[in-house]
Amino acid sequence: MNKDKQQVAAAPVEVPAADKCVDCGKSCCAACDNDSRSNLHACNWLADVPGNTTDDNLVEVHFKNTRRGFYRNSANLDLHEGDLVAVEANPGHDIGTVAMTGKLVKLQMKRANLRPDIEILRVFRKAKQADIERFEAAKAREVDTMIRSRKIAADLNLNMKIGDVEYQGDGNKAIFYYIADGRVDFRQLIKVLADVFKIRVEMKQIGARQEAGRIGGIGPCGRPLCCASWMTNFVSVATSAARFQDISLNPQKLAGQCAKLKCCINFEVDGYVEAVRQLPPRDVPLETADGTYYHFKTDVYRREMTYSTDKRMLANAVTLSPERVREVIALNRDGVKPEKLQGEASSKETVKSAYGDLVGQDSISRFDKKKKKKKPRPDKNRCEKRRDDEKKPERQDKPRKPNDNKAQRDNKPADNDNRQRRQRNRQGNNRNNDRTNRDNSNRKPADGNKGE
Repeated sequence: MNKDKQQVAAAPVEVPAADKCVDCGKSCCAACDNDSRSNLHACNWLADVPGNTTDDNLVEVHFKNTRRGFYRNSANLDLHEGDLVAVEANPGHDIGTVAMTGKLVKLQMKRANLRPDIEILRVFRKAKQADIERFEAAKAREVDTMIRSRKIAADLNLNMKIGDVEYQGDGNKAIFYYIADGRVDFRQLIKVLADVFKIRVEMKQIGARQEAGRIGGIGPCGRPLCCASWMTNFVSVATSAARFQDISLNPQKLAGQCAKLKCCINFEVDGYVEAVRQLPPRDVPLETADGTYYHFKTDVYRREMTYSTDKRMLANAVTLSPERVREVIALNRDGVKPEKLQGEASSKETVKSAYGDLVGQDSISRFDKKKKKKKPRPDKNRCEKRRDDEKKPERQDKPRKPNDNKAQRDNKPADNDNRQRRQRNRQGNNRNNDRTNRDNSNRKPADGNKGE
């Protein structure tokens, strides 16, 4: 049994074809560390152009997280994207991955805002097997170093969080990334870390947005976080950007996974600012014969302004176009108060928007299954009668009798007249009989009968 378990544990795990990496053929991307989804990735669209690498020998190299550097290929090595190289460091050497070569590297340096007089280090060689093994051994120590350094910082009562540790390729130096709200005096911490781990220590402070981009995740829009996929420069976001877009100032909805305001709030601010400039001022009340109306809300892209008779709540709401608002403001300046806030033309005409829900994507019940009409079940008795009729021999059709009911229905008015006539005759006969009986009872008896 133990041998069978060992064989099952030693058996290689087959990777599905859909999950295989294009470059290495293994699970994407555990072996080749392909950074095609990194926010530092850039497409070298001059890679296939002849003579792209002959004029310039600059190389862009990527390291862990979002760290990158630019080096000079002074040895004229045949480098391609994805090659592991040993580059010059201070001190020692570092191991990184070639991300770009050729003429576009100068544009990347310009985009990174590097000074023109900066010293450009060299590329030593392509990484050998010994360099790779030493680099992997240094990477294996990163998690343990991070956990122990957090305990040391807590013992020193430092208000900071060490988020990640990155070792240099030769293992002689480590970069400690930390997050802190304010300024931290970590001179004692550097001495303790250097004494414990026997390395050179470099402390680098990062923000909450950079920490969220390093961890990654899925945003409320259903897509990967912008800071983890393509954003490299983080601009401060203010609550005024949300006010311009009429977004409710709810901290739970405005904050991202970094507990800061979402970066995407700044994406559409410029469009809203330009649209708001074309609208009339909001702080001017509208005077009418019915009363005073105050601005309540504005739909910028629909170009609709809603006014209310109460400043604090929505009461007697009226929605106007910007043209009508300007017209009422001009009338109030001239001392004229219109009878109605909404003009006759605007009340009758309904403006059709360019957008229409043609597919039904705005309907709440669009995902509900439509109920199918049930077909009537066949009656068993009818089926049996039909079978019996098929079995019986064919009979000759007999001539149909005239429908007496129809004639009776047609003769109904005549029958009613006859019936009424009979009733009258009976009533007349009864009256005559009553008269004769009365006369007989009033008649005197004969004289001959008196003596008897």
